[in-house]
Amino acid sequence: MARVLSGIQPSGDLHLGNYFGAVRNWVNDQTTKDAFFCVVDLHALTNTPDPEELRRQSIQLTSLLLAAGIDPLQSTLFLQSHVPSHQQLAWILECTATYGELRRMTQFKDKGGDQETVRVGLFTYPVLMASDILLYQADEVPVGDDQRQHLELTRELAQRFNNRYGQIFKVPNATIPAVGARVMDLQHPERKMSKSVASPLGTIGLLDAPSEIEKKVKKAVTDTDDMVRFDPQLKPGIANLLSLLAAATDGDPKVLADSYQRYGDLKRDTSEALVAILTPLQERYEEFQRDPAQVLAILKLGAEKARSVAEVTYASAADAVGLIAP
Repeated sequence: MARVLSGIQPSGDLHLGNYFGAVRNWVNDQTTKDAFFCVVDLHALTNTPDPEELRRQSIQLTSLLLAAGIDPLQSTLFLQSHVPSHQQLAWILECTATYGELRRMTQFKDKGGDQETVRVGLFTYPVLMASDILLYQADEVPVGDDQRQHLELTRELAQRFNNRYGQIFKVPNATIPAVGARVMDLQHPERKMSKSVASPLGTIGLLDAPSEIEKKVKKAVTDTDDMVRFDPQLKPGIANLLSLLAAATDGDPKVLADSYQRYGDLKRDTSEALVAILTPLQERYEEFQRDPAQVLAILKLGAEKARSVAEVTYASAADAVGLIAP
């Protein structure tokens, strides 16, 4: 059985892009693969969050993942900070990576690569991500377009380490889901729906009320020719609505386009389909929110399972570089 590793930051509320592009695929993966799902709270520290807010969002995100269908009996769900091997291996990999490699990371350059006050954690973020992956000897890592560069660095570090010290790490492969993998902003359909970009009308959160979802879809940017067809280049707004409808109904956006003559009908059906898929998720989420002790117990169990794998990998890497076991 192939092993898959995925991680997600507890920063901001989850939206449809997170759900259709990642979480729903995780739910499917856990039935056919040895799945590890990590709430990467250490990565969230690069944004200097309020401590209480970080704690709240970590529990909220875990509750949302459980509500979406992640089953702790089928997969391993845990907090990154509960497995110390992540930080331990990251240091070894920082001594394997080079300054030039990290300086070329697009996300680092976009978020402040030319600033003297940029946090070191933002610079070394990709190495901690590599540690997250390599600790679990993952065969597959589902990634979006914005994370492909980081996954390539992970592969490079694994190969470099193995060439120097012997076969310690499995070199992982990137997997990218096809349908629904790239959900665009409803107001700015040329860019991805994002937690980090403030776009109140352009982003549909998983906890949005039905009336809010209907309002956002109704106000979604389209174009003026009133012809429904799937053309991401010339008609990005309509293509995004068709992609959302397809993702919510397991359809094909090109085929769905033939069913519509008017934008209003497409928007109506899209909002109804999104409400239908999110309502049961929201109901399950409220159940977990009423029982935080259960959520913490699930995280504790997941951390124990994760440590049993991660500590073995770290011990092998530490021994390979000459560190004496305690």
